[in-house]
Amino acid sequence: MANIDHLGIAVRSIEQAQRLYQALGLTVLKEEEEDEGVRSVMIPLGDSRLRLLEPLDKTTSVARFLEQHGEGVHHVALHVPDLPKAVEALKANGTRLMSDEIKIGAGGHHYVFIHPSSAGGVLVELVATPETA
Repeated sequence: MANIDHLGIAVRSIEQAQRLYQALGLTVLKEEEEDEGVRSVMIPLGDSRLRLLEPLDKTTSVARFLEQHGEGVHHVALHVPDLPKAVEALKANGTRLMSDEIKIGAGGHHYVFIHPSSAGGVLVELVATPETA
């Protein structure tokens, strides 16, 4: 059974954006720089999280998103219990993926993105923890 792992929010400045959540008494976890060319922080919310994403340069997909749409929700991430099985099922039904390869991202999580054209216009990320990937 999948659940919402996190909502990815594109921001121009993590430092500025995290102030809102800190003012609400939420904890902002350690900042990470990732291979996708972003800096990110996670903000735990019960069983889910918010993930603030700041591009490191203008060539990243997050930078392009900000240029086209401004700050806001970038993607929805669903935690799945068996990521390889989910990817194979999606491929079998013709779902378009951003990459056929499962990648490793923040915190060692394994992930793959579903193209918005196959998900009602929403960028959907499927993630699994290293133990379940």
